[in-house]
Amino acid sequence: MSPFHLVEVSPWPLIGSIGAMCLTGGLASWFHGLNLNLLLLGSFIIVVTMIQWWRDVVRESTMQGFHSLMVSRGLRMGMVLFITSEVCFFFAFFWAFFHSSLSPTMELGNSWPPSGVNALSPWSVPLLNTVVLLSSGVTVTWCHHSLVNGTYCEGVVSLFLTVLLGGYFTLLQAGEYIETSFSISDSVYGSSFFVATGFHGLHVLIGSVFLLVCMGRYMMNQFSSAHHLGFEAAAWYWHFVDVVWLFLFVSIYWWGS
Repeated sequence: MSPFHLVEVSPWPLIGSIGAMCLTGGLASWFHGLNLNLLLLGSFIIVVTMIQWWRDVVRESTMQGFHSLMVSRGLRMGMVLFITSEVCFFFAFFWAFFHSSLSPTMELGNSWPPSGVNALSPWSVPLLNTVVLLSSGVTVTWCHHSLVNGTYCEGVVSLFLTVLLGGYFTLLQAGEYIETSFSISDSVYGSSFFVATGFHGLHVLIGSVFLLVCMGRYMMNQFSSAHHLGFEAAAWYWHFVDVVWLFLFVSIYWWGS
């Protein structure tokens, strides 16, 4: 018997790509002031694809036992490579930020932040968000240890706290965006600030959904102390999100202001 899992023919890659195309076209239409029909259709297809595809993967790993040690090793390597690609993704944003901030041009008033831009204080909401994310890193580690040691109640509570802290971070960042005196179109500062912090906020939302799904699986006893690859991947992703936020706080909020 082969140690590798040869997946069956699945419609979800094709359907997911159609949903992504509709979502991209819908976003472009929305940006140009058109209706939201294509955007809503693309979002619906993406959500349905996610639910159905996750269902298939959970069935393959939990019910059918296809995720052998060799398959789990490959999945772990895939997650490591994915996080590496995310590091490169955010590296581009930091490169753009420091390219403009270390040597501000005359168009920016030879200063950073540019003339006319009132930067946010790093010691208010950004500092609170840092505490919230670092606390969530502690709770997700607590959950991992509880899962390994077989303490079910502690695992559920700590994972719930992690999801709760992720949601709280999102609410705080949304309030911060509402209160800013500059927008994404206010010079390179506004563009780099909102693109970098906005994509990080999107990653927090994705990570929160990732952990929420893991909490549902945990409560249905689909994880064991020896086999919980789905949770490990979510925890790795969440720690990556924490580390990126520390770089954002130090460079954009503190040094950049």
